[in-house]
Amino acid sequence: MVLVKTITELRTLRGTVGRADYAALGTILFLLKCVLDHALAPLAIGRAWSFFNYLNVGQAQLMAEASRSKQFGFTAMFFIAIPFLWVGIVLTLKRLRDARLPLWLVILFFAPVINVLFFLALCLIRSRGAKDTERQAPGTVGTSAAYNAASLRSVAGMGIALAFTTTLGWLLVGFNVYALGIYGAGLFVGLPFCLGIIAAVIYGYYGARSWWGCAGVAFLSVLTLAAVLFGTGFEGLGCLLMAAPIWLICSMIGAVVGYLIQRHARDERETALLVISLTLAVPALMGAEHAAMADSPLYAVRSAIEIDASADRVWRHVISFPELPPPTERMFHMGIAFPIGATIERQGIGAERRCRFSTGSFIEPIEIWEEPRLLRFSVTSNPPPMEEWSIYKNVHAPHLEGFLVSRAGQFLLTRLPGGRTRLEGTTWYYHNMQPAEYWRLWSDYIIHTIHFRVLNHVRSLSEAKENFASAQP
Repeated sequence: MVLVKTITELRTLRGTVGRADYAALGTILFLLKCVLDHALAPLAIGRAWSFFNYLNVGQAQLMAEASRSKQFGFTAMFFIAIPFLWVGIVLTLKRLRDARLPLWLVILFFAPVINVLFFLALCLIRSRGAKDTERQAPGTVGTSAAYNAASLRSVAGMGIALAFTTTLGWLLVGFNVYALGIYGAGLFVGLPFCLGIIAAVIYGYYGARSWWGCAGVAFLSVLTLAAVLFGTGFEGLGCLLMAAPIWLICSMIGAVVGYLIQRHARDERETALLVISLTLAVPALMGAEHAAMADSPLYAVRSAIEIDASADRVWRHVISFPELPPPTERMFHMGIAFPIGATIERQGIGAERRCRFSTGSFIEPIEIWEEPRLLRFSVTSNPPPMEEWSIYKNVHAPHLEGFLVSRAGQFLLTRLPGGRTRLEGTTWYYHNMQPAEYWRLWSDYIIHTIHFRVLNHVRSLSEAKENFASAQP
C-alpha cells in the first residue's frame, strides 16, 4: 500500500519517500527503460542499446554527428525518456528530503556513472525523523581532555580513511586495468567519486567533521593513491598528471555527499553498509562497462598554417623532411612522443612513408598522391604515444598500446594569392579511454602540438629555400 501511495504522489514535488520505496520504484523504472530502449533503438537509430549507453557521456556527440534519419530516432527516444526523467527527479527530491539532505544534490541524478552510485547511496541512507539531530562538531567540546580525545579520534579517523581508500583504490585500479584490460568511466569517474564518499564517511565516524576536513581527506585519499600507483610502478607521472583533474573533481563531488551524510547522528550499521555497498558497486560497475564496451569513435584533428612559398616547394618538404631541431615544447620534455623526421620510399600511390618519432616510427602507406595538392596515407604501425616518467627503469602501462592510435593522416596544400600556400595537416585517430570527451581534450591538444611542430618545420624549410632562390642573380 505504501508503494502504491508513493506512485500516486509522483505528480507533485512535495512530500517524502522512504529508501525501500525509492529503491523499488527506481529499480523497476530503470529496468523498464532499459527494455524499451533495447527494443526501440534498432528501429529508431539502427544500432543496439545497452546498459553502458547510460554511463557514456558521449551520447550527445553521437546525436550531433548522426544522420538526419538517426537524429529523428534519437529525438523520439528522448521524448520517450521524458516521463522517466520526471519520475526520477521527483523520487530523488523526495528521497533527499526524507534523508534531510540538500535538495540541490538532485543534479547528481544527471551525472553519468555518478548517478548510479548516488542512487545506491540514497537507497542505503535511512530516513531522518524530526527528532534526529546533527552530531556535535569536534570544536564544540568543553574540556581540554575532551578536546584532546576528539583530536586523537580525528587523527585516527583520517588515518583509517586514508589506509582504507588507498588500499581499495590500488586493488580496483589493478582489477580494472590488468584483469579487465580497460580504462573506463568506472576508473576515472566512479572510483574517485566513491573514494571521496568513503573517505568523508569514515573520517566523520567518531564525530561530525567540517566541510574542509572532509574535502581535505578526500583530496589526500586521491593524492595518496596516486603516490602508491607511482611508487609501485603501476603508472608513470605523466599519465597520473593527466588523470588528476577528473579524479580530483569527482572525488570532491563525492566528498560533498560524504560530508552531508556524516553530519547526521551516527549509525554504525548504516555507515558499514554504505561503505561495503560502494566498495562492491565500483568493481561491479567496471565489469558492466567491460561487458558492454562499445567501439571507440574516430576523431579528426586539423591544423593549418600559411607559408610564403609555392605549393611545389612546400610539397617537396611535406613528403619527406630532414631531422627536426630539438623540441622546445614543455610537454615533449615530459615524455610525450614527438616527431624527429620523415622519409619516403618511392613516390606515388603505394609508396611507404616513415615518420620517425622519439618512441619509434609510424608506417604510412600512401593512398592518395595528387602532387602538389593532396597527400593522404593510412597508418599501419603506431609507436607508443609517450615514455612514462617513473623511478623504475621500465614502466609499460597497458594504456600505452591504446591511449592514442592514429589510423590515417593527410596533408592538403591550397594555393593562395602572391605565391603563398596554405598547408593543412589532418590526423584521424581513436583512443580506448572513457570518458571519451575528457581524454579527447588531451589527445587533441597533443596532436595539434605535434602538427604545428611538423608544419612549422616545413614552413622553415620551404621559406628558406624560397628566399635563397629569390636571392640568386
